[in-house]
Amino acid sequence: MPVPKWWTRSVLASALFGLSYLTFYYTGAEGRDMVSQYQQKDAALTKALLGSYPIDMPQDRANIAAFMGDEKWRNYGASLFKIKCQSCHGVGGAGLVGPNLTDNRWKNIAHLEDIVKILNNGAGNNAMPAWKEQLDPREIVIVAAYVASLMGTDPPNAKGPDGANVIENWNADLAEIPAAATNAVGT
Repeated sequence: MPVPKWWTRSVLASALFGLSYLTFYYTGAEGRDMVSQYQQKDAALTKALLGSYPIDMPQDRANIAAFMGDEKWRNYGASLFKIKCQSCHGVGGAGLVGPNLTDNRWKNIAHLEDIVKILNNGAGNNAMPAWKEQLDPREIVIVAAYVASLMGTDPPNAKGPDGANVIENWNADLAEIPAAATNAVGT
């Protein structure tokens, strides 16, 4: 008994739809897959929460550490990094024209709060632009927290070491913060 034509057409239509769906969402531009869309929406909600922090929030080690410890703020920092920093520092901080941010050799950075200074004021005779006029001061802290969290992530095709300062990890900086200070960021 032959297979009905409507059934054959339904199977072919489903296969064509599935192929076009896979092509659009998984081989197209970055940000089309469901995970990226979720992260973008999560970042938008997190930005709305940013208003609960004072604009003059201290850009210090304790606040950087607090935001480093909260995944939703790291995701927001990652979305800011993609927009502002990825063109020079590469996907995941692997380094392009800017230095690799995932290894333990850093330029101009010895402590967590130095990341904020570089973000605010720039570096390398304007090779790294100053972001203090383009980002909210709270966002500077959040991007700094995200950048600090990149150390040791080992992305593929990472650029070689650029900096002279060897930082094994941020544990020494984190140990100097009183425990109550790192709980300042709400969930």
